Amino acid sequence: MSEDEKKTSKKKKIFFMVLIFIFLFIIGMVCFYVINSLNKVKTNEISKTNEDLGIEESTIEELKEKQKHEILNIAFFGLDQREPNEPSRSDATMILTIDQDRNKIKMLSIMRDSYINIDGHGKDKLNHAYAFGGPSLAIKTLNKNYKLNIKDYASINFYNMEKVIDILGGLEIDVKRDEISQINLYISELNSYRKTKPTYVKNPGLQTLNGMQALSYSRIRNVGNGDFERTDRQRIVLALLLEKIQSAGITKYPSLVSELLPLVETSLSKTEILKIGSEILMSPNIVIEQERFPVDGYYKDGGEMINGVWYLPFDKEATTKQIHDYIFDDVIPTPLK
Repeated sequence: MSEDEKKTSKKKKIFFMVLIFIFLFIIGMVCFYVINSLNKVKTNEISKTNEDLGIEESTIEELKEKQKHEILNIAFFGLDQREPNEPSRSDATMILTIDQDRNKIKMLSIMRDSYINIDGHGKDKLNHAYAFGGPSLAIKTLNKNYKLNIKDYASINFYNMEKVIDILGGLEIDVKRDEISQINLYISELNSYRKTKPTYVKNPGLQTLNGMQALSYSRIRNVGNGDFERTDRQRIVLALLLEKIQSAGITKYPSLVSELLPLVETSLSKTEILKIGSEILMSPNIVIEQERFPVDGYYKDGGEMINGVWYLPFDKEATTKQIHDYIFDDVIPTPLK
């Protein structure tokens, strides 16, 4: 890993699964509690022509055959911004699939270091597309590289996520001994930036972590299998957060939505947000699934250093097919052993 990559890895990493949860929570709960607060959501109109978003004719024809069910795909980007409007890479890049016919929500995370082509910039990391050209270029990059038809996005600055965890009273997490130093490293970094007093994790084992501690836990990248194991921790945080929401009761919902709304920017109109939210609320037994691409066995093990920078080369053709099969045909990808 290059020195530049080491510096980048020290920045706050956004946990992708919670990012999607936030948006689903907002569009669902806002219908009942704070419709007027939709004005807090920053809407950003982007060109939705096929050309501008990289949706090719061959893709349109291919997806006509696959689009047997009512499926909506939305791109999600998690931005590591310390200041408003600060140029940022997308530390988290995802596709949210709402499959009404199957009563499913599928969350696809795309590895941020994936080595792909970005229009006008050549081969680079997937997460650089947002920094180069904002959400439009990031969507175009997804569409062109994975032959998709995405036309809308949501992005969330996740720097205040810890506040939501604190509102819910923290999360009970089983911390491993070798994770403690990394958690405290990120806690120290955050407190140094904010000039606040840190509260460190002292012992391993099952314990209640506050917002900053849980956020720092989700950022760990140098223990275990790097970024891949980091996503495991993110899923742990998500599951616990969902359980907290379920047990919090409806009296907590208005304050939670009020906290989350200002963090969202989207190309969806307010009408579309309410429509999606009402559909989710009308499907109380909706199933939420998740997958990560590329799946094991379809990327270069250990990545590759190219011109002094670490990338994740992968089997583009196989990964594109797996993404299509998962989104449109409900086929779970099988990792290679």
